[in-house]
Amino acid sequence: MPQNSHWIVRRLTHLDGILLTLVLLLLGVSLAVVASASGQSPVRISGHLINIGLALAVMGVMANVPPHILSKVGPPLYVAGVALLIGVALFGEIRNGARRWLNLGFAFQPSELLKLALPLMLAWYFQRNEGGLRAKHFLVGGALLVVPFLLILRQPDLGTAMMIGASGFYLLFFAGLPWKVIFGGGALIGASLPLVWGMMHDYQQRRVLTLLDPSSDPLGAGYHIIQSTIAIGSGGLFGKGWMHGTQNQLDFIPERTTDFIYAVFGEEFGYFGAILLVGLYLAIVARGLVIAARAPTLFGRLMAATLSLNLFTYAFVNMGMVSGILPVVGVPLPLMSYGGTALITLLLGAGIVMSVATHRQLNKT
Repeated sequence: MPQNSHWIVRRLTHLDGILLTLVLLLLGVSLAVVASASGQSPVRISGHLINIGLALAVMGVMANVPPHILSKVGPPLYVAGVALLIGVALFGEIRNGARRWLNLGFAFQPSELLKLALPLMLAWYFQRNEGGLRAKHFLVGGALLVVPFLLILRQPDLGTAMMIGASGFYLLFFAGLPWKVIFGGGALIGASLPLVWGMMHDYQQRRVLTLLDPSSDPLGAGYHIIQSTIAIGSGGLFGKGWMHGTQNQLDFIPERTTDFIYAVFGEEFGYFGAILLVGLYLAIVARGLVIAARAPTLFGRLMAATLSLNLFTYAFVNMGMVSGILPVVGVPLPLMSYGGTALITLLLGAGIVMSVATHRQLNKT
């Protein structure tokens, strides 16, 4: 066997087999549901296959980059991401009333970059100060979180801002953020909700009000929630079967290959299918937390734990949104929804988690 082939095999055998298997299972389910949701569209199916192939390739490369090298990428990537967000605020393109994109010869959304840049930056910072963490370090960490959070919220992009905020909070928590600060911050957020409500855009307020009473605007803002909950409810215990969902096939479900793909899944595979899907997500998260617990460095522990809980947050928010228990915020179902950027970002994160596991295994050998 050629030397290059030996190198490739050696690298593949150092990947975390359990996490890789779980990810491939979820991607297989995704391909089947996208095929059904798109009406077996060759363009959608081939596009999804290409996205999956690219994302898996990126994950494989990232899994073999040592964590100490990844940690050095954090600061410049964070600075570049924040600079691009400022560029969006000054020169960004406006689409549907939101300024979220930069024209770099192609449409680029810098907020996607911060989904990885922020945890990398915070993990690098706390690793650097691991020997004597004090309150000032958590204040600096909080400031590093608040800057991109506010810039993204201003675009406005509430869904991405929430995900960025959750990511930063998880990392601060695993770095040792005191419980009294967590409870105090929670109380402060609760007390500031009336002020936050007054600062929200009209469309964001309508989303919250529609969540409370979707029937108030059944053909407008409430349409998405009404149709998705009908689809999920009609699936019953065992579902109507793959490609036999009537709400899906008759085009009642909006954005059914992207943000509302869970409604298609729920209609076709039912309550028990939903339990299995949630179980698959929980298994991926659990494996990531096991890798985090075994990581030899603080950077590895923080990154693996944070990225694992990020996946849980994405799944929880999307399922809650589609089921009508959370406002519609435009968050895709992780590793299920059609779309290249989100898929590559998520599998980049999975690659970093695998890198932490790979680094530990290589140290042992």
